[in-house]
Amino acid sequence: MALRLFRLSQDVVTPIIKRGCAASAFELQHKNPLQRKVEKIPKAHYGGRHTVTMLPGGGIGPELMNYVKEVFRFAGVPVDFEVVDIDPASEGNDDLEYAITSIKRNGVALKGNIETKSEATGIISRNVALRNELDLYVNVLHCKSFNAIPAHHQNVDVVIIRQNTEGEYAMLEHESVRGVVESMKVVTVENAARVARYAFEFARANNRKKVTTIHKANIMKLADGLFLSVAREVAKDYPDIQHNDMIIDNCCMQLVSNPHQFDVMNTTNLYGSITSNVLCGLVGGAGLFSGRNYGDHFAVFEPGTRNTGTAIAGKNIANPIAMLNAAVDMLYHLGHNYHADCISDAIHKTIDVDGVHTPDLGGQNTSTEVVQNVLQHLAEKRTYWKPL
Repeated sequence: MALRLFRLSQDVVTPIIKRGCAASAFELQHKNPLQRKVEKIPKAHYGGRHTVTMLPGGGIGPELMNYVKEVFRFAGVPVDFEVVDIDPASEGNDDLEYAITSIKRNGVALKGNIETKSEATGIISRNVALRNELDLYVNVLHCKSFNAIPAHHQNVDVVIIRQNTEGEYAMLEHESVRGVVESMKVVTVENAARVARYAFEFARANNRKKVTTIHKANIMKLADGLFLSVAREVAKDYPDIQHNDMIIDNCCMQLVSNPHQFDVMNTTNLYGSITSNVLCGLVGGAGLFSGRNYGDHFAVFEPGTRNTGTAIAGKNIANPIAMLNAAVDMLYHLGHNYHADCISDAIHKTIDVDGVHTPDLGGQNTSTEVVQNVLQHLAEKRTYWKPL
């Protein structure tokens, strides 16, 4: 039925699936060619400074955001933050609505993981709602090994392109009869096509050779079957890039045993969450890598594995690198390449050259010691500000 639906809707989805477009990495981030309505990157105001929404979230989020502010202030980064706190225990969505308004106004956000403590059915997950409301349809996580960090595998370099607004995260649940709950998994041709095309465009723009679509079409023949069939159709437009597919169960085993076989992964929402955590765990854990969320008009940057870290909050042992890397990705997105290069280089030297590691990486350093080491490397550079 899924394949029949796909064929019957060819005349509707062809403009989405069959659009041949070669895009640079910059265009993928700032002028996404996959959509009908596209806005340029947010304009810098007040003589070249950008205003960015900051959502500290829960757990270790607030302290990590303070480190970002400290690094930005030290380096003279031309970014001002509009901080929006969302109460995790709130029974209403007023804070969430204001956060969404702020992001729509500024175009870009840096966020921690936002807790939703209420178990009331009317209170939705703030993280999922934010991505859905802003139509942040794709999440990009680049997982690359650090030479100085002991890990199960070295020289891993995999990019996960994750569908960000559908699948099991559609938040459509109901109790059909007492004691029987049904949860809907939603897959649409349009969203499957644009995330697949994003994956292939990313591969082409970054000189990557293979895209692997992750699915469970052997069981969910309609939902995952549609996701897989759309990916195969999109792959026909990219004969220069190899395409294969893998069932999620086998994928997890293959990631643990031989992650080097993967290059770019095209995944549904839930499978992207699973593979992201597996892959990050193999090469150093949750404290290293950033996640980039893109839509037609907005971009939100956050730690890649979206962990709250409540158990270690306030203990000065949380790894600040993932949030700093998210801030670096945000600077590249905004066009502040010089400052992004400086901070990225300081992070690399701190981790790979100096070996300043928090306990999650097997080290003994505190969060503040990591940040101070980053600042020391920034002090060696001439970090200045000038209007774009």
